[in-house]
Amino acid sequence: MPLVRRLAREFLRPYGGRMALALACMGLTAGATAANAWLMQPMLDRVFVAHDERLLLIIPAAVIVLALIKGFANYWQSVLMTTVGQRVVADIQLALFGRLMRADIAYFHANPTGTLISRFTNDAGMLRNATTTVLAGIGKEAVTAVFLVALMFYQDWLLALVAFVVFPIAIRPIVSIGRRMRRVSANTQREIGQFTTLLDQTFQGARHVKAYGMEAYEEKRAARLIESLYALVERAQRARSVASPLMETLGGIAVALVILYGGHQVISGMRSPGAFFSFITALLLAYQPMKALAGLNANLQEGLAAAQRLFTVLDVEPEIREAADARPLAVKGGEIRFAGVRFAYGKGAQALDGVDLVVPPGRTVALVGASGAGKSTILNLIPRFYDVASGAVTIDGTDVRQATLASLRGAIALVSQEISLFDDTVRANIAYGRFGASEAEIVAAAKAAAADEFIRALPQGYDTPVGEHGIKLSGGQRQRLAIARAMLKNAPILLLDEATSALDTESERQVQAALKTLMQGRTTVVIAHRLSTVVDADLIHVVDAGRVVESGTHAELLRHNGIYARLYALQFAGQVPREAAAIRLVGG
Repeated sequence: MPLVRRLAREFLRPYGGRMALALACMGLTAGATAANAWLMQPMLDRVFVAHDERLLLIIPAAVIVLALIKGFANYWQSVLMTTVGQRVVADIQLALFGRLMRADIAYFHANPTGTLISRFTNDAGMLRNATTTVLAGIGKEAVTAVFLVALMFYQDWLLALVAFVVFPIAIRPIVSIGRRMRRVSANTQREIGQFTTLLDQTFQGARHVKAYGMEAYEEKRAARLIESLYALVERAQRARSVASPLMETLGGIAVALVILYGGHQVISGMRSPGAFFSFITALLLAYQPMKALAGLNANLQEGLAAAQRLFTVLDVEPEIREAADARPLAVKGGEIRFAGVRFAYGKGAQALDGVDLVVPPGRTVALVGASGAGKSTILNLIPRFYDVASGAVTIDGTDVRQATLASLRGAIALVSQEISLFDDTVRANIAYGRFGASEAEIVAAAKAAAADEFIRALPQGYDTPVGEHGIKLSGGQRQRLAIARAMLKNAPILLLDEATSALDTESERQVQAALKTLMQGRTTVVIAHRLSTVVDADLIHVVDAGRVVESGTHAELLRHNGIYARLYALQFAGQVPREAAAIRLVGG
């Protein structure tokens, strides 16, 4: 099977030595089991019938030795195979995480967080159980069955054929059960992914659920998924349970045939009682591993369904790749230029339709316009979170697609309105801006972002955990930590997407002053809906329907009396524009 071959080639091969040692231990276990069955013949014929006292001492001693060998070998094969199974799943999880870290932003937007988490937890757990159970079980049970069946054919090949004539009947039902288990398992894992997504979204949005009184609605959504999962699990259990009665029935028929035929041989004197009981003991001992093998097929199919889902993610190739001749980006002035840029998200409408704009080196440029105009898309194309469909984005004349990703993103600091804080300490979240930063540098960045004062007021200061997504902090505090992180990075290009949107008036004043200092000598692109925060920008580009329709300074755009002037008038309706106020002050 392709999946099994791939698992063996990519993840089992490094542990071939351990598996070989485990197989040797399985051989010892199986040999000891077969030897116990073989001992039945001399025990009955020589001890109980012939009254051989010498064997009365030897056979018990042999049983003890075989028990020790079997116990020792069984322990080590179990330890070795379990370790291999756990290690394989750990390697897959590491590869999976590494693959997702290299995946495009678009991939995360297309796949809900809960679904991706389900890959690491449910799918990996299913594969872990299957790998551990199947590797240890199939190896041990199959080897034991082979040894016992070989003993039976050695003792009497005709009687062995009589015993096993019924077992081929089980092959087709067992294969059918396995296929059904695989389908049901795949559906179950998909439903679990959806359920995990529901839980993640509901818990994250608990505040809104309660605010809008939607508890009953969310309970119904959860109930539908839970009932669907229940039905799938029940179907899987029914399918899995079929194997046991099937093997029980066939095993009973096999034993009955052996007793009928073998008993007739013993009565007619063609076989000794010891030989018959040795044979039937081997059959009964072989029955258990054969029954286990039939049950393990269900586990194998569940594991393969999980593996198929995991490999789907492992096979994801990022569209944002470095060119073969990519070189480190050397930022001199930091000029950013968009030339005829077109872009669309997936198969949707054009987000950008022939954008031409320039961000002069070392200057602050603002992007303004209505929501959905394309401002954030422009920002996302600079660090290559997405690639242009046509046209080019250049920094100091270098196409961003010709620069190495590490150097490109290392030259850019981003502060977004979507604050991303990790469930770690305040210090660790700020230090995310530059790995290895000193304590003094972290504190200096916090002070520059007007965050040091509130941080020191926290219960553990810089060592205070911020909680998931920074839930223990206010919106303004989270925003200032994000700004401190960007300040610590000290990159030559700064991207600010509504960076002060969550701040109160006093905090905004402090942070704007800090940002003004940070912007000096740096190329800065600012997105802001509050036009009061960008009136001092060196250049303002007005974006509308995916195009740059106006460019100029604040005063120039007001005189132009276009879209920017209308936006400004709407925001300051009922207020005295600062230009008018200035005229009154000057003119008296």
